[in-house]
Amino acid sequence: MEPLEEMRKSIDNIDNAIVAMFAERFKVTNKVGIFKAENQLVSKDHEKEKLQFERMTELAEQYGLDPEFAQSYLEAVIDRVVKNHEQIARSYNDGPAT
Repeated sequence: MEPLEEMRKSIDNIDNAIVAMFAERFKVTNKVGIFKAENQLVSKDHEKEKLQFERMTELAEQYGLDPEFAQSYLEAVIDRVVKNHEQIARSYNDGPAT
């Protein structure tokens, strides 16, 4: 059995990877927000979200993760992405800050 400290180190490494992936994901979603603002598209895409929740459920089941937990993670991420997209859209509508 691994000593507690080794297991905790593994958890820390996984957490680091998760945060790095979040950062990468938000770089891409911010580009999507800019595209939507430039093309006057809505911030929230209900059909895409529905597909993402279905996909997340399948992935969770595939990896043995509670689908409700996976969906709650996705919901939190989508909420933040939509807020970011709305903020980007406002900056496009208001023009450059003075």
